[in-house]
Amino acid sequence: MIIKNGLVFTEENKFLPLSVVTEGEKITSLVSGDDVLPAPKEDELVIDAAGCYVIPGLTDIHFHGCDGYDFCDNSMESVKGIAAFSLKNGVTSICPATMTMPPETLDGICKTAANFSSEQSQKETDREFADLVGIHMEGPFISREKKGAQNEAHILSPNGGLVEHWIDLSQGLVKLISLAPELPNALPCIEKFKDKLAFSIAHTEANYDAAKASMDAGANHVTHLYNAMPPFHHRDSGVIGAAFDTPGCYVELICDGLHISSPVVRATFRLFENRVILISDSMRAAGKPDGTYTLGGQEVTVVKNKATLSDGTIAGSVTPLFQCMKTAVSMGIPLESAVAAATINPCRSIGIDDLYGSIAPGKKAHFLLLDKETLEIKRIIKGQPLG
Repeated sequence: MIIKNGLVFTEENKFLPLSVVTEGEKITSLVSGDDVLPAPKEDELVIDAAGCYVIPGLTDIHFHGCDGYDFCDNSMESVKGIAAFSLKNGVTSICPATMTMPPETLDGICKTAANFSSEQSQKETDREFADLVGIHMEGPFISREKKGAQNEAHILSPNGGLVEHWIDLSQGLVKLISLAPELPNALPCIEKFKDKLAFSIAHTEANYDAAKASMDAGANHVTHLYNAMPPFHHRDSGVIGAAFDTPGCYVELICDGLHISSPVVRATFRLFENRVILISDSMRAAGKPDGTYTLGGQEVTVVKNKATLSDGTIAGSVTPLFQCMKTAVSMGIPLESAVAAATINPCRSIGIDDLYGSIAPGKKAHFLLLDKETLEIKRIIKGQPLG
């Protein structure tokens, strides 16, 4: 396949007039406007991307569900439903998140995800589902005081035996574990497994010193920055200050227009630059009408795109990642920064950037063609165009 005449988002986070040449699921070359394109092979698809930006398919590393499905339903039907909806909405690779649930429930979720991944890996091409690239375990190792919409009954202290168990059950799919670093055994757990997966600071009361100690131990990520953690105070900057002081630490933002105000979104991109990761943190109501749903076994009411528990606690979002990216741009974030935050940055944070997240030879041929004027998706390509 050849994609020509578009403005291609490069690994330098710039849009350049390039042509993209692919073979099967892989990108083989990028051809500049001054060079001669190879002659198309017989029956080779040539896509004219004039008037379009060509960006990598998006990667969501923190969301719980969509289209009526939840990753914690622990069913193949739900994993497939989530992966299908994601792909149709421009997210070509996913790392869905669990909730704080009993260990035996999390066991089943890990097994189901591994089974789906095994099925997917046996297909030469899969234009039905987004690639399942990992599992994000948000809980059970969190603070009771900052539990947010998590179920307090199932909160545990970090446990290396459970981490090892879930890595094995998932066949290595566990790529990210969110935890509160002030809990007993948190630092030894990070130090033991930091070379196998990424650790994220989340649902925490940690001050600067506790957060920084966890990052020095190997944590390289902060889950939904600002939410479920102490605020950025001028005398104790907490998790936010510790993340700023740790060059390799990435920070997640829920940019749905509800969780975080526009000035804070702009300030965060100024502070953290290419370390910002846009996430949807969506729950099963994403893509569905207002109504009553469940999240982690708790009832959630959705009214005008806002999901809350009965006590008013915000319970995730109902906004898909592509719309979060567009919302960031509408708030004044440069398109290049917003695209990077939804593509290469999340992939780097969980160590899958060898295949995903950017347009370069050897990487997955996953693209979105966006209208230059409206930023609407014109085509989704996963090896070949969808539809």
